[in-house]
Amino acid sequence: MKSFIIYKAAFTLLLSICIAGISIASVPPATATLSGSVTDAKTNRPLIAASVLIPDLKIGVATDADGKYEIKGLPSGTFLVEIKFEGYKSITKNILFNGPVVQNFMLEESATEISEVVVTGSSKATQIKRNPVPIISINKDYLTTNLNTNIIDAIAKIPGVRAVTTGPNVSKPIIRGLGFNRILTLYDGVRQEGQQWGDEHGIEVDAYSIDKVEVIKGPASLSYGSDALAGVVNLIPTQPAPEGKMIGDVTTEHQSNNKYIGGSAMLGATKNGFEWMARLTHKQAIDYQDKYDGRVFGTAFNETDANASIGIHRKWGYSHLNFVLYDDLQEIPDGSRDSASRRFTRQITEADTVREIVSDADLNSYQIEKLHQRVQHYRVFLNNNFIIGNGRLDVDFGFQQSIRREFSHPVLYTVPGLYLQLNSYTYDIKYHLPENNNWNVSVGVNGMYQQNTSTNGTEFIIPSYKQFEVGGFALVKKTVDKLDISGGVRYDVRTFNTEALYTIPDPVTGFDKPVSATTVGADNPFAKYTHTFSGASGSLGATYNFTDQFSVKANIARGFRSPNIAEISANGVHPGTNIYQIGNDNFKPEFNLQEDIGFVYSSKYAVIQLNLFNNYITNYIFNEKLVGANGADSVIVAGNQTFKFQQGRADLYGAELNIDLHPIKTLHFENSLSVVYGDNKGTAGTKVADDAKYLPFIPPLHGLSELRLDFASRNIKHGFIKAQVEYYAAQNRVFTAYDTETATPGYTLFNAGIGGSFVNKAGKTFVSVYLMGNNLFNTGYQDHLNRLKYFEDYPGNFTGRNGIYNMGRNIALKLSFPINVSMNKVS
Repeated sequence: MKSFIIYKAAFTLLLSICIAGISIASVPPATATLSGSVTDAKTNRPLIAASVLIPDLKIGVATDADGKYEIKGLPSGTFLVEIKFEGYKSITKNILFNGPVVQNFMLEESATEISEVVVTGSSKATQIKRNPVPIISINKDYLTTNLNTNIIDAIAKIPGVRAVTTGPNVSKPIIRGLGFNRILTLYDGVRQEGQQWGDEHGIEVDAYSIDKVEVIKGPASLSYGSDALAGVVNLIPTQPAPEGKMIGDVTTEHQSNNKYIGGSAMLGATKNGFEWMARLTHKQAIDYQDKYDGRVFGTAFNETDANASIGIHRKWGYSHLNFVLYDDLQEIPDGSRDSASRRFTRQITEADTVREIVSDADLNSYQIEKLHQRVQHYRVFLNNNFIIGNGRLDVDFGFQQSIRREFSHPVLYTVPGLYLQLNSYTYDIKYHLPENNNWNVSVGVNGMYQQNTSTNGTEFIIPSYKQFEVGGFALVKKTVDKLDISGGVRYDVRTFNTEALYTIPDPVTGFDKPVSATTVGADNPFAKYTHTFSGASGSLGATYNFTDQFSVKANIARGFRSPNIAEISANGVHPGTNIYQIGNDNFKPEFNLQEDIGFVYSSKYAVIQLNLFNNYITNYIFNEKLVGANGADSVIVAGNQTFKFQQGRADLYGAELNIDLHPIKTLHFENSLSVVYGDNKGTAGTKVADDAKYLPFIPPLHGLSELRLDFASRNIKHGFIKAQVEYYAAQNRVFTAYDTETATPGYTLFNAGIGGSFVNKAGKTFVSVYLMGNNLFNTGYQDHLNRLKYFEDYPGNFTGRNGIYNMGRNIALKLSFPINVSMNKVS
């Protein structure tokens, strides 16, 4: 009854807000225009194809051959305008629109850029340097010129960000030592909902579709609620074409290590406020290789993605409808090898008493193994922005279906072992009040309803369940000259209703199948369970710009996270992990308190940034191996280690340092260093044993140095050549209790790249070419967050090495053919 009242109240509130927004938006607000020119501040020459953007309205144009621009049909109000041109320092300016506005911009050449505008977690678009929340922005240029095989790997070198990996195509983000359901992943501002509780479950997003990534480090993301306790990763796809333009690209890529073949094609246009865009992507690879293991069996993949959108911009605001498809066939590594030859073996019988050695032909084949995962993710979402007087109402609705099947039966290989089908209905409504005396206030409500069915397979790791959540919040930002203050409060409620499950072996297949509660002899792995978790969160921070070159920012934030379904209910073998997982239905929500302080210095020749943080978590949930009374592993199912989720206290603290030197405009010497420590504080009144005093799976100290030379000529623009050294220290602060985790030696990797865009006589790019290499010296190493490090299941290892190693040398060639056509009539 209580859940029904919550559902009814939330639905009524949603309906009333939508009706009010649509009815008010139907009253035509006053319209305005913005026009002017963009020129070089020193020479006064026009800058052709400079971008003039209004992020909060998702609208923009490019300057013409005379450096002039015009945006029509703008609503009344104050909006941040961003002007960007490569090789120049961006300009941002808050402009009041109330009729025709003429604004000329003069850009200065600069090799540094710290003026990026971000939209994630804020009441309005704002510059990073004026935002007290610890946030970073990764642009398309960075994503394109760094070698990767998925979008999370693409950002895993950023200070404070790492990834848990299971081969080259399965990666989950880690922010300052925390991940999984503590990080909320967004796709264009809409929460990404799959089976993210699993450590071998990747992010279901097409890497080629992403143009920008914004990462919030910590719980200061009050717009999103539970699951954002450690931060937010907002994956922002290609935005609509500028008015009067058709844009697109055709990209092809080959990587040497696993014979990766990738291709993507996109086309979109905007004319008279009507927008459309579509993209199709395919990528496939064989098993990757390293110097010690050779080719690693079970790491091949075959992925197909598609997305499309249509939208309209009018004086009342905008509306965008988006469709996304993700379909990945992903092999499942288990690490099993022949004890004599150390060659990988495959399971061929259900009893798994005898195995077959995998042939070289199979290791070099694109054909996906019978034992594999198939992950399908479908998404449709509607973004609306209604102009109400001088305020704005954002109304977003989304539906996602995540289907995960893990085919783990070698004989009846078409029968899925794990079969999870998750339907998620998300809603997000925010009202941005009119700006008044530099006060920006936003209020809103968001959440979701989920239904997860887990009984269509033969293995049941979690129960079927229904989940509903609702959260209300308020965000405030105030600017007083050089001081920016922002903060907010939020309250969340999440309700779980899990279904009881009774099973009995099928007499034909021998696999468990669901039966009624009255069936004689039935097992009962899951009981009916209803629980409501709730909690408050908040954030307060400030930035003070002492000069144009130096600023200080500080923030304190409290976060809340409800336990996920696996943590409270898991009871079974999770295919692909060699783990029998047990949950705990007595858990309390996690709460954390994070303090951040940052310093930024920027000049013509250098940018130096230092960030310090401390994050204390109560009711911290972690996974721990169980041991029996004799001190040996507790084994429920043969061949699988038994783990159970536990709860205690934790403290994570560390720092991130960036030093980017630019002695001349074309030369960049960029350096970063990041470190996080995780201490297990145990439960109140208990002493933590020495072998359990550190939190498990904390990334080691990470440093990166890159020397890059930019160049251009008559036929080449945006050319670069770079060399990169990546250093990882040894990680000896490990959770060694019950052999849960082992120390990891340090290592150094060398990477390099060269590329640029070839232009025709008119100065237009007809192809961009990139040649990049990672781990050029073919170093054999194991990342501390590589799950395959623990895949070793036979005794007497005569090599002195255990587990599987990370990818060896990898060389990639990428070609991109851009499309950029004016749709305006030539007079």
